[in-house]
Amino acid sequence: MTKAIYPGTFDPIHNGHIDVVNRAVRVFDELVVAVYDRPLKSLLFNTDERLALVKETLRDIPRVSFANYDGLTVDLARQQGAQVIVRGLRVFSDFELEFRMALTNKRLAPDIEVVCLITSEEHTFLSSSTVKEVASLGGDVAGMVPPRVARALKDRFTELGDDGPNSVQVVSLRD
Repeated sequence: MTKAIYPGTFDPIHNGHIDVVNRAVRVFDELVVAVYDRPLKSLLFNTDERLALVKETLRDIPRVSFANYDGLTVDLARQQGAQVIVRGLRVFSDFELEFRMALTNKRLAPDIEVVCLITSEEHTFLSSSTVKEVASLGGDVAGMVPPRVARALKDRFTELGDDGPNSVQVVSLRD
């Protein structure tokens, strides 16, 4: 039985993440979707909120379990008994970062493989940053995220009020 983990910040989970999960469960016997607790970026949702959105979004996909973590991904893989770390590649610029992380993880844990799944074409433009920016500016994210995530984004930006758009890293949509 091959067990894999799919780590990420998932702030928020979007259709590209869901695509990777659906494809990974066709390849591996079990998949742990792991929400990272200490990223070096500003977050819109705290860890419990992100984990809840991930669980709700993926609850009907068989052989998927969930975890949150704050240490090394390879340590989580070992704790979970996973032999594989799954990563998604959207665009060419993702490759350099993923390549470096894969080599680092291989150095730290030679027994754990890294498998990158190239995103489906319709999701290549998607990133959590893009989703947050569109939502912060009142745009429609219905085609980018599940309905529950769209509601969570709308609620969060309503809470933040006028400061909402300023709380999101600018990608390019405001130019």
